[in-house]
Amino acid sequence: MSAEMNVKQTAAESGDSLLVEGWRRFRRNKLALLGLAMTITIILAALFAGALAPYDPIKQLIWTEGASAKLASPSSGHIMGTDLYGRDIFSRVLFGARISLQIGIFATVVTLVIGIPLGAVAGYKGGVYDDLISWLVNVVFAFPFILFVLAVVSIFQNPSLYLVFVAIGLVNWVNICRITRGQFFSLRNSEFVEAAHALGLPARRIIFRHILPNAMAPIIVQATLGMGGIITIEAGLAYLGFGAQPPTPSWGLMISEGQQYMAQGQWWWSVFPGIAIMFTVLAFNFLGDGLRDALDVRQKR
Repeated sequence: MSAEMNVKQTAAESGDSLLVEGWRRFRRNKLALLGLAMTITIILAALFAGALAPYDPIKQLIWTEGASAKLASPSSGHIMGTDLYGRDIFSRVLFGARISLQIGIFATVVTLVIGIPLGAVAGYKGGVYDDLISWLVNVVFAFPFILFVLAVVSIFQNPSLYLVFVAIGLVNWVNICRITRGQFFSLRNSEFVEAAHALGLPARRIIFRHILPNAMAPIIVQATLGMGGIITIEAGLAYLGFGAQPPTPSWGLMISEGQQYMAQGQWWWSVFPGIAIMFTVLAFNFLGDGLRDALDVRQKR
């Protein structure tokens, strides 16, 4: 047991030093800091949407303010204008951040729950386990991504947001699985793994207590980068009518509802939700790129 404690202590000290050095590299990356600031801004906007939004996001102001509230252009009273029903676009964009972050976070959790165990087994066991899991990964990769999601969602007449989480996670786990598999392949013959084998530790403990913590850096980076893509997918599903349903303030749904009015000059209904999506995707991409550079132990800067 003393040998195992020494192995853990050495790994912990090494991990602490890597985290400190990684934070130093992260702070030197201006785009990474910008991505962190943008991500924090989005999270705060979602958390405090109720306090920041000047109007109820689903309240139709045409019933209280009259026809003048219908498709009103941006002004001091409605800084992003209103839609066909007199609903305040700014309020709906703020509450839409909640939907997008929920989709991004929970769908990412689903991808990690599926991808990490499968990748760990494939990389650690090898042989027939690796062949079967690699075959499954190739099958999922071969199927058009958006069509697979649509097939899962369209089975149900009124898909809930939770179903969207699961549907996206069911087809988005393959990248996490491949990265985890590669990390386990490279680490399974390391000295600390051989020491764990010599101590007679079970395979489950070696996988989740010794190898996985050392393989998490690239997995975290991929998960962060993937959140932007997941949010885009949710917006696309909502645009096609398979995501959030009216009157839910979803960015993709708002773009879909407002697109026909852009040619008539009412551009704000679709443009501002589109800017929100672009801002969010850029935030996670900048943050993910920064984490990749910071956590790459091969970097010597």
